[in-house]
Amino acid sequence: MQKETNHQLTMQKQVEHILVIKRDHFFSITPAWTGLKEVSFEQYIGLINEKKEFLPRPTMEQDLTYKQIIPYLIFEHDNKYFLMQRSATASESRLKNKYSLGIGGHIRQEDMQEQSIFDWAKREFNEEVNYTGAVEIEPLGILNDDSDAVGQVHIGFVLLLKGNSSNISVKSELKHGALKSLQECIDSIDKMETWSRMVIEFLASKQLDL
Repeated sequence: MQKETNHQLTMQKQVEHILVIKRDHFFSITPAWTGLKEVSFEQYIGLINEKKEFLPRPTMEQDLTYKQIIPYLIFEHDNKYFLMQRSATASESRLKNKYSLGIGGHIRQEDMQEQSIFDWAKREFNEEVNYTGAVEIEPLGILNDDSDAVGQVHIGFVLLLKGNSSNISVKSELKHGALKSLQECIDSIDKMETWSRMVIEFLASKQLDL
């Protein structure tokens, strides 16, 4: 019995606990929407700090009453966006070979020790790509898509990283990447993962408003 208890404790430690918030809490400010919406980041970060929980990722992938908080980082330099393609061996099978504008992932409890979402974003960016230069982070909005099982349990905090250098390349699970104009990104939209398509649609609409 003691051996079983020790085994259970070991397994619990190995399970990734991620930042989540109850869906009802998150959409208490504004009812659920579809797409990328400009909002007050400070208001939502304040809500998360007040209502946040860190729960097992496998459980959260199936629990529609929670939203997993996913920072989604878009790199831009000289009016061009870093468009990447995931490899055929990507750990998330639903994203294999898809084109993506976004770099990001789940936030674990240890990631939040005396750090802001912007600190996490810079670290995650440096882990996913090779880049020499400085970046300024600008919040774009919050992305929600309840049209499929994946989107129903995730919420995206979309951040624009404005770089002062074009010296950027992919690593890890990414096949390749290149800086592309907005029109070139639009031309590839059918090959993109859903969140990237929504970001492109948002950027295109903003350009029309100029």
